[in-house]
Amino acid sequence: MDNGIIRELKNMADGEYREFHLKLTPGVDPGCVLGVRTPELRQFARKLIKENNTDEFLSSLPHYYFDENRLHAFIISEIKDFYECIRRVEEFLPYVDNWAVCDQLLPKTFGKHRDRLLPYAEKWIDSGETYTVRFGIGVLMNHFLDDLFDVSYAVKVAGIKSDEYYVNMMRAWYFATALAKQYDKTLPFIEEKKLDVFTHNKAIQKSLESFRISQDHKDYLRTLKIK
Repeated sequence: MDNGIIRELKNMADGEYREFHLKLTPGVDPGCVLGVRTPELRQFARKLIKENNTDEFLSSLPHYYFDENRLHAFIISEIKDFYECIRRVEEFLPYVDNWAVCDQLLPKTFGKHRDRLLPYAEKWIDSGETYTVRFGIGVLMNHFLDDLFDVSYAVKVAGIKSDEYYVNMMRAWYFATALAKQYDKTLPFIEEKKLDVFTHNKAIQKSLESFRISQDHKDYLRTLKIK
C-alpha cells in the first residue's frame, strides 16, 4: 500500500460525487468509495507516470479503495509498451470486481498493436470470470469492429453463455455497436435470434438509442424485438 497515494486520493475526495457514484455501482462496498472525480484521477495518474512513481502502486494488489482501482486502470491505460501493458492488465483483471473499473481500463497501446491483441481478447473471453469476460468483449468491440472485423468475432460473443448481468449487458453493447458499424453482417444474429432473449432485446434497445443507426434500420430492428 502506498500511503502517500491514498492521502492524495482522500484529499481529492468529493462527497457529492461519491453519493452519485454509489448509485451507479450498487455492488461496490460504500466504505471503499472515496468519491474522486474522473478528471482528477486521470490527471493524478499522469502525474504519477511523469514522476516514474507507479511500480510500487501497481504491484500493491489488492487495493482497498474503489478509487485506487480506478487510478490503477488509468495508469495501465497509459503504458506504451504492449507486452508490459498486457502483463499489468493480466495482473489486475482478477481484482476487477465492478463494471466501472472494468470499462475504464482502456489501454491506448492496444490500438497500435491489434495484430498481437486478438489472442489475448479471446483468452479473456474464455476465462469464465465475469469482469475478465466483459473486458475481453470490450476489446473486441473497441478494436475489431472496423477494418479488422470478421464475423467470427461476433460468433464468439454470441456464443458466450452466462447468467451474469454485466457480461450480457456488454454482449448487448457489442451487438448494438456492431449493428452501427457492420449492419449487414451483424443483422442475421438478430433476425435469426442467435442471442438469448435478454441480450437480443437489450442490443435492439441500445441500437434504437444510437445516433449511428439510420431511422430505417431502427424501424426494422424494432419489429425484431422478442416479446
